[in-house]
Order: sequence, then structure tokens, then C-alpha cells
Amino acid sequence: MATNPAYYLGDSARRGSAGTGLPVISEGLDSVRVYQFEVHFELPPDLTDTGQDKLTLACKQITAAGFSTEPIEVMRVNDKVYYPGRASPEEVTATFDNLYQPQVAAQLWRWFKSIYNPVTGKFNENGGNFKANKMIITALDAQGQPLQETRMFGVYPISWKTAEFNYGTNEFHTIEVIFRYDFMEHDDADTAIPSTA
Repeated sequence: MATNPAYYLGDSARRGSAGTGLPVISEGLDSVRVYQFEVHFELPPDLTDTGQDKLTLACKQITAAGFSTEPIEVMRVNDKVYYPGRASPEEVTATFDNLYQPQVAAQLWRWFKSIYNPVTGKFNENGGNFKANKMIITALDAQGQPLQETRMFGVYPISWKTAEFNYGTNEFHTIEVIFRYDFMEHDDADTAIPSTA
């Protein structure tokens, strides 16, 4: 049985010092809100000539980052058992909406073009490392403090496209980028590797 004093408040704390006023409601069991997050990038070495090797981006939406393993089916007489097999990361789609500062649209396009240049039709033209060291999604608590981190390593874009231009809408223009990554890690922010972004 849990005996967390921050959650189980006394009667005086619940009713206020004079026994009047609104009750104090604990936030100890609240869920992390899906809209409270930040996205940090470390750009590949070939894109750091502008002095912006680390970016904190305003991201309107980012899909779930995950990892899955394929099951290996083993038949044993009349039994069927499974073992974990090949592991593979999933793709993650990020929708960015701060396109001007610090020139996010230009940086993302330069990164994508360094992998595949649609003008020349060549892949990895510069012959450099096109993967970013990491991309960090930081979940924030109700006070805006880092709570948990999902870190993806070996990140590179596989798709870059702008949102539809529509005069009849009242929204910010966005850029949608799909990323691939080699592996990921999820940990509490206080025990995680300090972010350099």
C-alpha cells in the first residue's frame, strides 16, 4: 500500500488551514500531457558550418517513436513457443511549424539534400556522415520541467514535404519530415544522459 505523503494529504491540508476554501488536489498521479514536449536535434557534422549544430525546434506534432522485435516461432512436439528475434526501429514523423527562426526550413532542406540531391540525382554527394548523432524528445511535467526523454540515435530524414497552401485556413504553415533511426532509448530525465542540445 502506498504511503506517499505528497499524495495522501491530511485533513487540514485538504480543507485549508482554517477549514475553508477549495480542497487541495494531488497531481502525483496525473498523466503526462501529450502536448507538453520539446524536440532537440544534433545536426550531422557536414551541416554545422553555419554554427547551428544544435537546434531546439517547435514541433506541432510528432508520431510515436518505437522499437519492435519479430517473434521466432519454435515447434516443440505439440507445443509452440516464441523467442525474440530481429529488432527493428520504426519511422517517426515530425511536423515543424517554426520555419523562420532559426531558419529551420532551410536547415532541414539542406540536411535532406545532403542525402539525396533532387537537382543532380546523386546520393550522399558530399561523401560525409549524413546521420545526426541524436534526436531527443523531452516530455515536460505540469510545471514545464523535463520529466522523461526519448532519445533516437543515428537519425536521418527519408521524406521532406511542405504542408498544403490553403487561403481558407487559419493555421501556421508546416513542414513534415519523416525520420529513420538506428536505435532508441527511453529514460527519466533526471537519470538520463545529459542532453547537449
